[in-house]
Formats: sequence, C-alpha cells, structure tokens
Amino acid sequence: MTYLETWQLRAEFARRLSDLYGTEVPAYATLVDVSQQVNGQVLAERGAGAERLGSIGRVTAERHGAIRVGTPAELAQVARIFGALGMSPTGFYDLRDAAPSPIPVISTAFRPITAPELARNPFRVFVSLLVPEDRRFFDAGLAERLNTFLSRRRLFPDELLALADSAEADGGLDTGSAARFLELAVGAFALSDAPVDRGWYQELEAVSSVAADIGGVTTTHINHLTPRVLDIDELYRQMTRRGIEMIDEIQGPPRWDGPDVLLRQTSFRALAEPRRLRDADGTVRPGELRVRFGEVEARGIALTTAGRSLYTALVAEVDRRHAGSASARRQDVARQVWSDHMPRTERELAAGDLAFFTYEINSTRALDGVAPSAALSQLLTDGWVVPRPVVYEDFLPRSAAGIFSSNLTGSGAVKDTDGGVHRDAEWMSAAIGRQVQEPTELYEAQRAESLRQVAAALDLNAIDLPGGVLA
Repeated sequence: MTYLETWQLRAEFARRLSDLYGTEVPAYATLVDVSQQVNGQVLAERGAGAERLGSIGRVTAERHGAIRVGTPAELAQVARIFGALGMSPTGFYDLRDAAPSPIPVISTAFRPITAPELARNPFRVFVSLLVPEDRRFFDAGLAERLNTFLSRRRLFPDELLALADSAEADGGLDTGSAARFLELAVGAFALSDAPVDRGWYQELEAVSSVAADIGGVTTTHINHLTPRVLDIDELYRQMTRRGIEMIDEIQGPPRWDGPDVLLRQTSFRALAEPRRLRDADGTVRPGELRVRFGEVEARGIALTTAGRSLYTALVAEVDRRHAGSASARRQDVARQVWSDHMPRTERELAAGDLAFFTYEINSTRALDGVAPSAALSQLLTDGWVVPRPVVYEDFLPRSAAGIFSSNLTGSGAVKDTDGGVHRDAEWMSAAIGRQVQEPTELYEAQRAESLRQVAAALDLNAIDLPGGVLA
C-alpha cells in the first residue's frame, strides 16, 4: 500500500491510540478483553440478532475517545487533526449545568457523519473545552491567570497540523507522510511525564477536577477510551468479579425487554496514576493524580425529536418516582417506567415516528392486489417495507455528566450566583471555523434518502410520516 485514504488513517489512528492507552492504563486492556468476551457470548447466544445494530466486526473495532482542551484555538487545532481523519464536530453538549456536579466545559464529538464512513470505522472523540469566562466557576483573577497559562502552551506541533491539512485536502496521505502523521498525532495524546505544578493544580482542582486536568498541565492526553459492548450489564458483572471498581450504576436508559434506544454507559473508576509533582520550592517529588478512567458503552436506536421528548419525560418520571422511594434502586424504577410508557417493539417505534429507521422494500411480500399506501405506518402494516434501525452515534449530556461526576476526586466549587456566559453550537462553530453538525438532521437525512428510494420503487410521489411528508 502506497497511499492511506482518510478512513484508513482513521482506523489506524484508533488502533494505535487503543494500543497506547492499554499500555498507559492496563485496566483498559482488561476492559477491552472482557468486552470482546461478552460480545462473543452474545453472538453465540443470539446469532444474527446480535448484529441488529451493527456487525460484530464493526462493534469489535468501535471506540470512542475523550480529550479536553483549554482554548478555542486549541479546539480549532483538534478539529484540523480530526478533519484529516474524516471526523466532523457533531452535537453540542453543555455540562456547566449538569447534575449532580456542574462541570465548567462545553463539548462536541468529532465523528464520521455518513453511513458508509461509519460502517468502515465509527471512531469518535468527545472533546471538551474549558470555559474560564464563566464566573460561576472562575473569578476574574483566576480566569486571567488560567488564560495566561493556557496561552503559553502548545499542544500540537506545526508539522502535525500541516500534515493534517494535507491529508484533509487530498483525502489521505502517502505511506511515508501517513506514518509521520500517525506518529505525531498519537504522540500528542500520550500522557506526559513533565512535572505538574502541585499548587496550581490544586487551586484549579478546588474549582473542578476537570478544570485541573485541562488547565493544570502543559499537555493534553486521552482521558478515556471506550469500547462498545453488546451486553453492558454482563460486562459490569464480569469486571466487578475481576476486582475492578466500577462506578455505582450504568448511565442512560434501563435494561428492559423492549428495544434498546440511545446510549448506555458505565466505567471503572479513575485510577491513581504516578505523576511527578513540583512543589513551590521547585522540588519535584513522586505523587499521583486521579483523572483517567475506563468507559464502556452499549448503543441503541437513534430517537426522533418526538422520541427524545418521550425519553426526557420518562427520565423526569423516573426521577420523581425514585425521589419518593427510599429503598428502590433507580434502575428498577426506570425499568418499570419504561415498561409502562415506552413502545415494546421496533415496529411501534417506527409507526409512531419515535425512532429513526431506514426502509427497504420487502422482497418476500406476496403480491395480493393491495396497492401500497402513501402512509408509512400502513406500508409497515401491509408488509411493503422492512425497517432497519439507525444506530445512535452520539452522546447524552446527563450520562456524560454522570460518568464525569462519578470519577471526580472532589465536588469542586460553584458559586450560586449569576455570571454564566452564553455558549451554543453557533458559538462553537464560529470559534473553530467548522459547522457543528446537528445529529438529528443527520439521522433525518439518512431516513429521508431511504424513503425516497422506497417511494420511487413503489411509484409513489411521497411517503407520509406522522407530522410531515418526505418525498
């Protein structure tokens, strides 16, 4: 091979980063091993049904990483590196109002945005940006010193950024340039052995452990790397049996006997890692920091706007019922709420326009003289079309905050006053010079294209969805 295309660069980067993180955090290697064992068990038990939301090859290779940066300029440079890998900023997440522990960051996820590229390699990175301007966390003096510190560091060498720009412009790199790009890119996210200023780190840690991890060091690093598993409850049990401390509960929807939707996540707790710490007198001493953990995820079906509204209402109902019961486990309460209100089949989700599916002509349907309807629900009932679930490729703010909070070394300090600064997807798009994609629009486009093909095959002008018409 003399040339690596964009997706090949992405796949190789993900593989090398996984190898690096497994070396730095051995418990991550255990997590990957257990994930693969569980996936093998599920495949053996369920057969083809286990691959309903992605082939076992895709699921086994799938990873999402997480990094943290301090300035819009650093985020823009990250965007150039991931742009070389065919990954676009997708979704906007504000964790500054998150419960139970507000975190002074806004985030986006860099990922492929087309179905073919996701099928080739769905690597994604959740990138968080510190917000020193938010006075609920940082007073003016601390913010000024923090910004000065951040302005003096350089996370990514010019050579790496130049290679990234070439790769993005040309759709890949020749073998020699690709090797150098991958070496520099992976190296940029390795944990540095440079001494950490103990006093400065602790000052930021009093605000937030995440703020200290971003602004208390001169480099960035992979904060966690996440494999995908087909049975996250079984993985949780197996990791616990191996003596690895997991966070208290699985984040996201409950395990139940209906369709899996959106995203379930859990992690092992942040580990104490040896770091060199510099005291005020300049003495460097051995110490340890707890900032990195091992996350794992199980992905479900992407929900429509109506489906997300239902999901939000159900989460609120779980909160209400759980608050009124001193002894009930939250997951048990959630399971009951889901059983009471969530559709139990994919067909019901599709007919109610609650989840995203692509649609194909049912080639096994016998011709019976019944003309196809223009209504999707009737096409499903009459067996004209077959729904294929669209995998949820993105994240949940509450779950992300829950994972972060479960791994914080302290609750930090948030001033209960005004002082929040406005940040949204438009602000982030302008800051990095790239449009932050809206996930729902991507799922809608994927569904719409499949329905246009179905309409053409059935000689229909359009197919009606609840609340709208797609040509």
